[in-house]
Amino acid sequence: MPHISVVVPVYKAEGCIEELYRRLVAALTEVTPDFEIVLVEDCGGDRSWEMIGVLAGQDKRVKGIQFSRNFGQHYGITAGLDHCNGDWVVVMDCDLQDSPEEIPRLYRKAQEGYHVVLAIRKNRKDKWHKRLNSWLFYKTLNYLSGMHYDSRIGNFRIVSRQVVEQFRQMREQLRFFGGLVDWLGFPSASIEVEHAERFAGKTSYTFRKLWRLATETIIAYSDKPLRLSVTIGLTISLLSFLYGIYILLRSLIYGTVVMGWSSLIVSLYFLGGIIIFNLGVIGIYLGKTFNQAKQRPLYVIRRMTGDKNF
Repeated sequence: MPHISVVVPVYKAEGCIEELYRRLVAALTEVTPDFEIVLVEDCGGDRSWEMIGVLAGQDKRVKGIQFSRNFGQHYGITAGLDHCNGDWVVVMDCDLQDSPEEIPRLYRKAQEGYHVVLAIRKNRKDKWHKRLNSWLFYKTLNYLSGMHYDSRIGNFRIVSRQVVEQFRQMREQLRFFGGLVDWLGFPSASIEVEHAERFAGKTSYTFRKLWRLATETIIAYSDKPLRLSVTIGLTISLLSFLYGIYILLRSLIYGTVVMGWSSLIVSLYFLGGIIIFNLGVIGIYLGKTFNQAKQRPLYVIRRMTGDKNF
């Protein structure tokens, strides 16, 4: 049983893996010689899996897992946590924007009695549009999900074995690693860490993927969109009722002829759009519930290092 495991989801990271391994080994050796590195390759289509195999052949502390297809970053983290064995587990991205050299600091903070220690990124080195997307993502997420998630916090953190064991029991299809760990409620702390430029390649989180993640996370953690739909519907009904009374009184008092077929048609289309929108929101929730009811596995592993079919 290693003392520390490091779980890293890998996607199109052939330019980072060797440097990631070198720096991880150097950083972890400062804490303990008893560690493992779990690299989960998410079918990026490059040479990442081949390079993981080479590292695993040279160092038995490296464990590689490859999915059968692309499942996504948070499913990669889930697979890594399912297969790691450390007393403490570090989760981090593969692009080296989160520095492995910060791991000893996270570990020392955890020894003060915390089950979770988060890394808060200061002076983010991302491009402005990615920072803007991230800010909008977390603002929307916090408002609609009822969470209070800091946009400076990513996946980089250290968690105890107890947190990992409890995390493994949560098998819902909609995965957001940070939200699941936060929901567990174990004593947590945070430290500020340096944020670096991406070592190689470019981010796979496009605007579309980021907002898809936000939508799924909101649906997984909150029914607030449904309650907002009810509020919008009641508000429109109330305004329509008040406007109807106004038209009636104006007609009775001043004898004004009620005109305006254009405004009537616009109102009908507006209300029709609101109704369709609300039905869509309900449909999304039902669809996700249907997917959860299938009880399919969260991910499918094609092969692992050490398998005869490697």
